[in-house]
Amino acid sequence: MAEEEAAYHKFVELHATALTSSGVPTHFWRSLHEKLINEVFDAGEMFGIMQVEEVEDEKAEDAQEETKKPNPRTEPCCKVIVTHENGLQASNPQCIFLIDHAWTFRMEHAREQLLQVPGLLHRMGNLMGIEFHGEVPDEGVVEEVLKEMWKYNQTYQLAQGTAEEKVPVWYIMDEFGSRIQHADDPTFGTAPFFYMQQEIAYTLLWPLRDLENGDEVTRDYTYGVSDPLIRKCVLLPWKPADLTNISHHVPEPPENHYQAILAENKETLPISIKPRAYPKNKVFRVYTDLQQVLDNLNHPQFTFTADEMEADILYNFSHIKDYRKLSEERPHVLLNQFPCENLLTVKDCLASIARRVGGPDGPKWLPRTFNLHTELPQFISYFQQREWRGEDNHWICKPWNLARSLDTHITNHLGYIIRQRESIPKVVSKYIEDPVLFHRDDVGMVKFDIRYIVLLQSVKPLKLYAYDVFWLRFSNRPFALDRLDDFEKHFTVMNYAQNIELKQIHCDEFIPLFEKQYPEYSWREIQAEIFKAFVELFEVATAKPAPLGVCDYPSSRAVYAIDLMLKWDKNSNGKKIMQPQILEVNFNPDCARACQYHTTFFNDIFSVLFLDEPKNCNVTRIV
Repeated sequence: MAEEEAAYHKFVELHATALTSSGVPTHFWRSLHEKLINEVFDAGEMFGIMQVEEVEDEKAEDAQEETKKPNPRTEPCCKVIVTHENGLQASNPQCIFLIDHAWTFRMEHAREQLLQVPGLLHRMGNLMGIEFHGEVPDEGVVEEVLKEMWKYNQTYQLAQGTAEEKVPVWYIMDEFGSRIQHADDPTFGTAPFFYMQQEIAYTLLWPLRDLENGDEVTRDYTYGVSDPLIRKCVLLPWKPADLTNISHHVPEPPENHYQAILAENKETLPISIKPRAYPKNKVFRVYTDLQQVLDNLNHPQFTFTADEMEADILYNFSHIKDYRKLSEERPHVLLNQFPCENLLTVKDCLASIARRVGGPDGPKWLPRTFNLHTELPQFISYFQQREWRGEDNHWICKPWNLARSLDTHITNHLGYIIRQRESIPKVVSKYIEDPVLFHRDDVGMVKFDIRYIVLLQSVKPLKLYAYDVFWLRFSNRPFALDRLDDFEKHFTVMNYAQNIELKQIHCDEFIPLFEKQYPEYSWREIQAEIFKAFVELFEVATAKPAPLGVCDYPSSRAVYAIDLMLKWDKNSNGKKIMQPQILEVNFNPDCARACQYHTTFFNDIFSVLFLDEPKNCNVTRIV
């Protein structure tokens, strides 16, 4: 008995936070523990699935047309009801139930699993009402499952692990759980639950009120959302609605939005200080936690110290939070970051400040972007209006603050995009459907992106440099607007993926190849447009005082990587042009390739930022 009690207390110690945040009443916890350790799945004793007759379509022609389709949709119209003769009581501690998960996956593996896991495609097809015949997986059926799955998918995220392990997990409940319908006033609560002892996930089901035999089991698909318009938006995958009457224009957020970001980041602003003048021959002591700097900085005017308190320069990978304390106690210590620079490096903030130059639609150099948490109705309206006009509607969903294309999704399916709101915070940006491509002799016409390193030496006056060497990344498969989950076709970040070819071309080699492929376009003119976009970006990012803009702190310096693509567009005269499209701005970028091919890279960076000596440092001042 004591052993069982100790096991229960250990269970509570491990899971109380998760159970409380999910709203599971405490009187269910002991029964839940017993059902988990004994693997008791007793929902079948209390509930049943009832198929509801659908109204026959009176138009025979429509029925005949439906039968001609290779995989006619027969989506089952079912609901779950209480079948126990005595009903069930919300106060009964035994009335919590485990729902198994039929399929658990991360999106990048979904197609592969449907094609390779025996029986999975059949099971998902049956669950979703997609009929097909034969044993060989059918690509058409796979596409249909990948589209319909967003009516059934649920998600959770692991709290610990690497960045890859924290990418949201999606799952589809078993046939019982997937038949539970939505209600604004639900009879049951549900929540995903990760049982640590067995490292397995279930969905928990518990009654919110007493129910009688025959009562329907329902849950709220929009749990936690109270605003009626947002609920309507979130329910759109199941209940289509026309939102085109809502304005899709999104103005820049008000000042309190930026104040809230500052508070959420736990960042304090510095007090006003005067810049300090240093003698020309001063040797600066550098404290850094970046191995690339330790391995590659060998300029005679910089030496390393292991004592952070004696450093003249703090060059750290981790973000500084307490700028006020630094400015009060060590005002002349030079830093490799600016207060409020997240306005550049976090994708939703980048889109917000960009509206200062481009208006509600944003500037030409940034793909149209919406915050899925705060601008969902405007996005849906814009999507539906584009659909009505017959315009391209491919979009890319990205986490606010993740790099390397992690948890990034490309789709033209509105339900897919809306459901992304339930995982980690994301923006949705217009996917570049007509990118400028590069011909690879071994592959064909592929997507590519360009990375420029920019150096922000000062906010007031604005002093911005671009490193003269830029870096290129290429897709490995010919571009086409299909197979949107094909990483090697639609993405260029190959340097972190295992067993995937990384195509590298130095910029000095790339420019003549590019100009040979596009003889009417001069790279010098294209780069001038790229730099023009950079200038506009940093001008709007520093135009307002912190926290509405990057803070003017005289001791701050920074290195950013700007990733961009080129897309085909037309100018005011109707001439076809290559329009730069800024994709993201990265803080403290990985400079491994820069150091490998340009051994003076960090010497150049430190000379420009901290010695104010750009001459012979492979940089161009663009502001």
